[in-house]
Amino acid sequence: MRIIRSPDTGDAVRDVQHRLLELGYRIDADELDGRFGPSTEAAVRTFQQQRGLPADGVVGGETWGQLVEAGYRLGDRVLYLRSPAFRGDDVRELQRRLNALGFEVGKEDGIFGARTSDAVAEFQLNVGEPPDGIVGPGTLAALERLRPAVAGPSRAVVREAEDVSRLERSLAGSRIAIDPGHGPDDPGNVGPGGLVEAEATLLLATDLADRLAERGAEPTLLRRGDERPTPSDRALAANALGADLCVSLHFNAGDPSAEGATCFYYGTAATHSPAGRLLAELILEELTTRLGLTDGRTHPLAVAILRETRMPAVQVEPCFLTNPREERLVADPASRGRLAAAIASGLERFFRAGATAASAARGTDRPSARRR
Repeated sequence: MRIIRSPDTGDAVRDVQHRLLELGYRIDADELDGRFGPSTEAAVRTFQQQRGLPADGVVGGETWGQLVEAGYRLGDRVLYLRSPAFRGDDVRELQRRLNALGFEVGKEDGIFGARTSDAVAEFQLNVGEPPDGIVGPGTLAALERLRPAVAGPSRAVVREAEDVSRLERSLAGSRIAIDPGHGPDDPGNVGPGGLVEAEATLLLATDLADRLAERGAEPTLLRRGDERPTPSDRALAANALGADLCVSLHFNAGDPSAEGATCFYYGTAATHSPAGRLLAELILEELTTRLGLTDGRTHPLAVAILRETRMPAVQVEPCFLTNPREERLVADPASRGRLAAAIASGLERFFRAGATAASAARGTDRPSARRR
């Protein structure tokens, strides 16, 4: 879809405004003729912030998709496994209820995939419904009768945290998906010296792949050269690869004085990925302690590469490309190599943290090795 932003006018803007109004957001009356004015932009930013999207006030593909998804309530339509998958807040509510009842859906991502279909069929079998995986009136009535307790932390979050503690793999032999953010159709930010984000992420991704291979991992780049995969294409590729972890690389932008490293993990107002959060924290700690970068903290985000991947995933923004000093750091091969090494160390520590927790649970914990 084309990007919709200020000062656009027309039917596409009216459609965005209508959806925002239906969701309870305020837009000034003098803009409702299809003018993307200040109140429309403010409503878009608030919506994006509440949905875990970058709050840039611009309606691109991911924001538009979330606007559509937000309009669905459980019971509005019959849900079942299909391609492309049903997406929406109705699916997310179904997943939350099933998880609360002990029928494991996994990540409550609002996407009706195979795991959700299996959980529906298992639920139907337990309540005497035909186990066809189709969420129609009978299945919805059974869910209403049971009234699962959905307040508090999602059981999917608790289970994922437990899975991390049982992780006993090491970085060596693990499959790591590396996503060089942006591409030819979406070059991203540009530094004052002319370094383009799409080019910089590919350079850093190549360096990271080299560092991971040196440590025995099996890295795969999700974009090469002039390839133009969409964010969902990249997530699908990581899933098809059977990756153990996924790292998406981007660079931040702001005024020339803005600086530092930030890491993102999958999260919304209702749920998050504990494994992704731990991975983001470990990578950020390596970037800030090893390279002295300003700590921009970790934050939840619900973009496709984090939402649609089935493995722990993070988006790493190690520098501000608009900061002249940090742009030079990214452009310099030696400095960029140190960025890649720090990210690789964060990945290595993630596996080590799981192995240490598993050893402790068996009563065989040993003092951890000094960090590399």
